[in-house]
Amino acid sequence: MATLVTGGTGFVGANIVKELARRGHDVISLDVMPPDGLARHFLGHRYTNVTFYTGDILDPQRLDAIRASHSIDKIVHAAVFTVNRTDRETARSKEILDINLTGTGNLLELAREIGVQRFVYISSGAAYGLCRDPDQTYNEDDHPQPANLYGITKLASEQLTQRYGHLHGFSTASLRVSTPYGPMERITGHRDNMSTPYQWTGAMLRGEPITRDTTDYGRDYTYVLDTGSAIAAVVDAEELPHHLYNITNGVSVTGAQIQITLAELFPETRIVEDTSTEPAESSLGPTRGPLSGYRLWHDLGWVPQYDLAAGLTDYVRWRQESGFLD
Repeated sequence: MATLVTGGTGFVGANIVKELARRGHDVISLDVMPPDGLARHFLGHRYTNVTFYTGDILDPQRLDAIRASHSIDKIVHAAVFTVNRTDRETARSKEILDINLTGTGNLLELAREIGVQRFVYISSGAAYGLCRDPDQTYNEDDHPQPANLYGITKLASEQLTQRYGHLHGFSTASLRVSTPYGPMERITGHRDNMSTPYQWTGAMLRGEPITRDTTDYGRDYTYVLDTGSAIAAVVDAEELPHHLYNITNGVSVTGAQIQITLAELFPETRIVEDTSTEPAESSLGPTRGPLSGYRLWHDLGWVPQYDLAAGLTDYVRWRQESGFLD
């Protein structure tokens, strides 16, 4: 039996594929982009028990071909159009709906046809919407109020996933992922707004200065290896007491804290003052408080292994070893 992962050569998807392969799964990766050299380097020897398909989740014939060629008992649906900029949301509204809603429907119908044991949907903290208070912690019982098409389609896909499972008799879970950073984050046709750690570690490795961050808000940045580990724990769990889980380190960190930690870990980091007269535009935009990881710990015993320093250290090591300095 095999586990199908959609979006398997993308940022979070590649980390899911690697962790499942490490745990002994035969993994089928479906993505619109074929695995390139960076993905092959990232997977390393785990590459041998991963089968790659290049195709679109909006293409029923491609899904049928995969179904006919493999015995699949679990599906992890991570393919998504990640949009957190209003200009992109405006320009590509229909595409966002097609990929994030119709795509989810196609995968759920595939799950029904196959009769899978479990369907895991990779959602986002964006489903909660914007915080009412910057230090507010969100747990899974809080009322979601998504503010953009990305968050709305995430919430709708969660509800579709739960209902399809009830109707057709398979286990489901939706996982709201907090802001990830780490290996395999890169610009693609469906992801172009990179995390702050991505931008600053790249600048540091290229010998470029980093403008001092003076904002007083942050995010619960979670190292993506932890994200992949938590998702795999849900995939492998014998039973799931809940259908919705947050994946987070539970700690909100500001840009200033990230810069201080980088400078402590890597003395070559150059932090410079902002001399521009225009107000700085944050890559985060409006923010929310951290997610709570209590439910995942209580139900499955999962806890993150990387704090900020450990995550940045490992991330820089990976970027150096892979030669990914963009």
